[in-house]
Amino acid sequence: MDQFALTGIFLFVLFLLLGSGVWIGLALMGVAWVGMELFTSRPAGDAMLTVIWASSSSWTLTALPLFIWMGEILYRTRLSEDMFKGLSPWLARLPGGLLHTNVVGCTIFAAVSGSSAATLTTVGKMSIPELQRRGYPDFMTFGTLAGAATLGLMIPPSLTLIVYGVTINESITQLFMAGVIPGLVLAAMFMAYIVGWYYLFPRQRPEVEPRMPLGERLWNSRFLIPVILLVLLVIGSMYLGFATATEAAAFGVLGALTLAAAQRSLTMATFFESLMGAARTSAMIALILMGAAFLSLSMGFTGLPRALAAYIGALELSPFTLIVALTLFYIVIGMFLDGISSVVLTMAVVEPLVRGAGIDMIWFGIFIVVVVEMAQITPPIGFNLFVMQGLTRREIGYIAKTALPMFAIMVVMVFILYAAPELATWLPEQLRNRP
Repeated sequence: MDQFALTGIFLFVLFLLLGSGVWIGLALMGVAWVGMELFTSRPAGDAMLTVIWASSSSWTLTALPLFIWMGEILYRTRLSEDMFKGLSPWLARLPGGLLHTNVVGCTIFAAVSGSSAATLTTVGKMSIPELQRRGYPDFMTFGTLAGAATLGLMIPPSLTLIVYGVTINESITQLFMAGVIPGLVLAAMFMAYIVGWYYLFPRQRPEVEPRMPLGERLWNSRFLIPVILLVLLVIGSMYLGFATATEAAAFGVLGALTLAAAQRSLTMATFFESLMGAARTSAMIALILMGAAFLSLSMGFTGLPRALAAYIGALELSPFTLIVALTLFYIVIGMFLDGISSVVLTMAVVEPLVRGAGIDMIWFGIFIVVVVEMAQITPPIGFNLFVMQGLTRREIGYIAKTALPMFAIMVVMVFILYAAPELATWLPEQLRNRP
């Protein structure tokens, strides 16, 4: 059968299943089953059992539920309140004032939680009321928070990078290290946007915060010490080679439990709530990964990825043109699927194209995260937009407009990454070259 007709059949079955409300993981398995039964001679049931077991028994994958559990524990602590108390005295005098707490707070929490939704909820439940009470415009408050929360996908520990690494069999630790510098650069770009707003729209500025003595600012900084120590424990243990990603995740869980106990936020109820929340999220992602693994096998037997790779290779696209095309592709697909689903659904076809173009797969992982971040604030299925709507009770269209400048900044970040790939590759190279 013609490969384009085969592609059309796969897409038709996929969107039919997704449109009928079937879970994404089961929809992927359904498409794979149709492909195996109709277009190959391999028994579908035997193949499905084999590949699902192989994909779900990976030791690398154990980091995923541990990092999710760490974020769930911290979500139930007073972390957001403490971060605001510690950050606001230092950021209040910057151009843009306390709006910077949205970006810096999200950056810090992103380093202990791999989820953008958890980052948005944790920081937003404290910053939104405080910024509204001080007279900051909602347009800037909502937009900067929705955009900055996507840093939870890039700054390690990132659930998206774990899924990407497992899918293409790359080192999770190196992917984590690759996300550090681009994540900080993107946070700086978000802060630059706030500074630009401050000078371009002086009438929207709230009253200047009263100056706080240095001693009082230093005293308030004590609220940041626990979370900074936790960040150093998780990321530092991986960079210094003391721990793998899975071991660092275990350290992170112990650190989060200690922090919650010290804040007296840890009760039996919150402990079991965090455990069940982590189990639900981990099970959802595991099901998606199982479905994606079966779909990859099915597509491999049909020869579709090789045919599409050969077709696109015959077009002789330059690496730049390929990256631009993939950016547009992921922006469109991100309008309908969440980030993790977008990654696992497309890697079977995209990976051979990228490797064939000579693009570094560690760098490409960071590129994937940036474009998936865009999807988080893109209607109609932008997950951060729905979380923000739940926090603010404002219309989804208005929230999407507030996040539009952040979307544009992420587009610029894609081109910065292409022009300076060392942003993503330098730290992993240092890790590889360490004796």
